[in-house]
Amino acid sequence: MQIALITGSGRKGGLGYETARQLGEAGYHVILAARRPELAQLTQKLIDQGISASYVVMDTTDEASVKAAATEVNRRFGRLDVLINNAASMRAGDSVEQQNLAEMRMVLDTNVIGTWNVTQKFIPLLRKSEHGRIVNVSSGAGSYGDPQYGFLHGAMGIPASGYGISKLALNGLTIKTAKELAADHILVNAVCPDITDTFGSGMFGRPVEVSAKSVTWAATLPDDGPTGGFFRDGQPLPW
Repeated sequence: MQIALITGSGRKGGLGYETARQLGEAGYHVILAARRPELAQLTQKLIDQGISASYVVMDTTDEASVKAAATEVNRRFGRLDVLINNAASMRAGDSVEQQNLAEMRMVLDTNVIGTWNVTQKFIPLLRKSEHGRIVNVSSGAGSYGDPQYGFLHGAMGIPASGYGISKLALNGLTIKTAKELAADHILVNAVCPDITDTFGSGMFGRPVEVSAKSVTWAATLPDDGPTGGFFRDGQPLPW
């Protein structure tokens, strides 16, 4: 059984939790990772559905927390096959002129440094896998050329400058990680799930079940699949 860890999966109805559910139904053991207190209850819900699941408490922005989580996963499983960096903050949504920079630092700390932190700590476990995969949940808002959300196309009129810049940096991190881990046969890709109606709020966006399929697609790529790419619904996106 392959082992998949999904950060930011501590809320029912969220993209991370739905991704865990889909991978679990595909036969993976899924590890929910978040800092939310309801992790145990959410994990039990998956187990009640016949899914092999466990959880680890992790704050992606805290080095000691991530190190402890990696140690625990190594103790219990001895390896990791799939790392999904889903934890993110969307708080930096103002224009360049109006963006609160303290808020922007928090977004960069979560979306870029936090992802880097988790990736760093779990690479040794991914090297122990025969089918290592890293999926960075990104956004078309971090692309120059995405026709819907990219920098050159106005992101549908939504400023989201800080958020987009954080995802631009995440896309760069994806490319560099893919190149560095190519010799280890670890596939590393970024995925845009598109605007998603998480938590069933009825707001604009497609159902979380649909968006999560983009993430599970990248997590279950065959060994000869792409690496260092940027995708939505399994189709390449312009950087």
